[in-house]
Amino acid sequence: MSKTVFVTVGTTTFHALTKTTSSRRLCKIFKTLGYNKLTLQTGRIDFDIEDSEVDDFTVEHFDYKNSIAEDIQGASLVISHAGAGSVLDVLGAGKPLLVVINEELQGNHQIELAHQLAMDGHLYYCTCSSLCEKLQSCDFSTLKPLPPGKPENFATFLDSALGFS
Repeated sequence: MSKTVFVTVGTTTFHALTKTTSSRRLCKIFKTLGYNKLTLQTGRIDFDIEDSEVDDFTVEHFDYKNSIAEDIQGASLVISHAGAGSVLDVLGAGKPLLVVINEELQGNHQIELAHQLAMDGHLYYCTCSSLCEKLQSCDFSTLKPLPPGKPENFATFLDSALGFS
């Protein structure tokens, strides 16, 4: 049975995440944890990652697709940048999620989202420098599903605010 780790940087450029997750060290950790495939959505990247299969561990990559929903759905674990769209897509699909904060961003609001969702038990987060250790210490089975949104609450609020109710 295939156990895939899917890594996404969204529409951003996050070289450190791509380099870290495709490193030989982390691929060995993935294999030790029972995964046998790594798929990377790399975005625009300035170094080559070669698709390969070594010791029953496969590495594949692509830059962009119109939709990564199928990749998320097929993954056993998703490692993502901290963009709200990517985070909510993964949590909405009910997949275990490890968010990696890009420390190079100025005024980084992404850490606030990751921190709150981690406090609520929906995901784990770390930085590239702590990714190996965090991955080995996480118990993804303890994560709680993110409850579905309730758009009717927003509609009610909006109607009230605009004087329609």
